[in-house]
Amino acid sequence: MASSNKVYDLIADRIMDKLRGGTVPWRKGWNGGEAGMPRNLISGKRYRGINVLLLASQGYDSKYWLTYKQAQGGGGQVRKGQRATPIVFWKRYVKKADAVADGDASTGGRVIPVLRYYNVFNADQVDGLRDFPELIEEENAKGEPVDVDPIPACEGIVEGFENRPVIEHGGGRACYSPALDVVSMPERQRFESAEHYYSVLFHELTHSTGHQSRLGRLKDGGALAAFGSTDYSKEELCAEMGSAFLAGMTGIDSDGLIENSAAYIKGWLKALRDNPKWVVLAAAQAQKAVDHILNVKWDQG
Repeated sequence: MASSNKVYDLIADRIMDKLRGGTVPWRKGWNGGEAGMPRNLISGKRYRGINVLLLASQGYDSKYWLTYKQAQGGGGQVRKGQRATPIVFWKRYVKKADAVADGDASTGGRVIPVLRYYNVFNADQVDGLRDFPELIEEENAKGEPVDVDPIPACEGIVEGFENRPVIEHGGGRACYSPALDVVSMPERQRFESAEHYYSVLFHELTHSTGHQSRLGRLKDGGALAAFGSTDYSKEELCAEMGSAFLAGMTGIDSDGLIENSAAYIKGWLKALRDNPKWVVLAAAQAQKAVDHILNVKWDQG
């Protein structure tokens, strides 16, 4: 049985894997609300706390999860090569009292909470599940997309981005892959609004300007900087500021977007407060990124 410290390390590693891959698990602008929160397929119980971040950031369309044994019990089989996702829970242990008074053992005992984990798989990773009503309802719901109409000003910026990366839609993740030079986005109808869709897309497109074929901001052959490093923090600030700049230019900078952006940037400023000049440098990089996307040429003479 793994110790609590090892479980903390395991979960932290999974979160950092997502961050290194360009996914910020606690920042998700597409819809679903309460009804879209991750749940166990068998019990119907909603996952909570850190488990929501761990599961929601995996990029699967289905909100339903189950253990390997539950999958088998439901007539399914986890596909070969599929990677499980760990989720955590607190197990309570009662520590027997060591003190003995007047020959009688104390009846009291301390309750010690210990963090444990187990592995689950998404329903999309399992073949042959019997016809669960929940999965049928979920599949049918996909045919009822929310109308998220394109915004001409935003589309103009995307189309005008020369030598832009490939933009692929599908799945549940929004991220930029420097190795593939591909921006991955959920389908636009999965976002709360067109404004949120373009805000996230602008964030990822700003990241893409760091590719070696563009501004060369990303180091080591285009790899993302190590999570927690100065370069990583500045790059995330750059991408969010670039998104904010473009949102302002297109007139989609609603109060909701500004609040989301401000909260996101504030989180990174905590890591940068001892080096305030990094914020200025990140803003300068964001401006260069926006100029590149807009194909703005400045006279350097």
